[in-house]
Amino acid sequence: MSDVSAFIGVGRMGGPMARNLARNANALGRRVRVFDKSNAAIAACQDAGADAAKSLEEAVGGADVIFSMVPAGPDVRSLYMDKGGIFEIAPKGALLVDCSTIDVATAQEVAKEARERGFRMLDAPVSGGVAGAEAATITFMVGGEASDLAEVRPQLEKMGAKVVHCGPSGMGEAAKICNNMITGISAVAVAESYAIGQRLGLDPKILYDVVSTSSGQTNIGTRNPPVAGIVDTASANRNFEPGFTIALMLKDLRLSQAAAKQVDQASPVGAAAAEIFALAAGAGLANLDTAGIYKLIAGKTLTD
Repeated sequence: MSDVSAFIGVGRMGGPMARNLARNANALGRRVRVFDKSNAAIAACQDAGADAAKSLEEAVGGADVIFSMVPAGPDVRSLYMDKGGIFEIAPKGALLVDCSTIDVATAQEVAKEARERGFRMLDAPVSGGVAGAEAATITFMVGGEASDLAEVRPQLEKMGAKVVHCGPSGMGEAAKICNNMITGISAVAVAESYAIGQRLGLDPKILYDVVSTSSGQTNIGTRNPPVAGIVDTASANRNFEPGFTIALMLKDLRLSQAAAKQVDQASPVGAAAAEIFALAAGAGLANLDTAGIYKLIAGKTLTD
């Protein structure tokens, strides 16, 4: 059996994940090989102990575990299913672990094709943002066979703090989409609350003191309130420098709405949140942290 883990896509999220895996490669008895379109991203992983690959074929050659982190469903389909893609060039029997956040239907389609071609596959999207990826505190939500998860769990646990088996193929994506819909809705609610409170003359620090220990408490409201100077972890202290961007939240909210439509489930609050994030992206706020939705709601400009 090979002892090589390949990691394809080592950007903002995949990069710190791959680096944490590489730093623990000796303890796991493995080698980590990375590939990305960005030479700088590859170099950062080399500094953490990973081997650099010059091509996708070189990256996956001989690997028994292949991780991937790419932007969207079409990218996953292309990476695995196109001519010259992973299904054509990876060793048969390899365990494929896609950490991208994509639609459930595509995850299930690619996993089905993987099985038909002699591979095993897990969908394993993550939650926790860039800071969580760097600190290895992210949560993995995994869809697929429990036995495959058991095999790769030691590696996942070097990249994250929690690994949850969510069910068969696609259910990792389902859990991630539902989780992020709650986060997106919460971000809007928190921003609206602070905007209203401030207009009423309420000190935002006092509002935080109340909400962070009362029934309105949320993770984003406690760790990332939209007003600077309240807690050190808030992106507002750094003009909403992103851990998880408005653009990415909009993507996930749209995925949640596509999923709701797929199963004929009403989702009016999720739909409203998606519309609000779309307005923010259209107003030039796409690259701000999710909490930066406050700028749109409070009527502030990008530079305010």
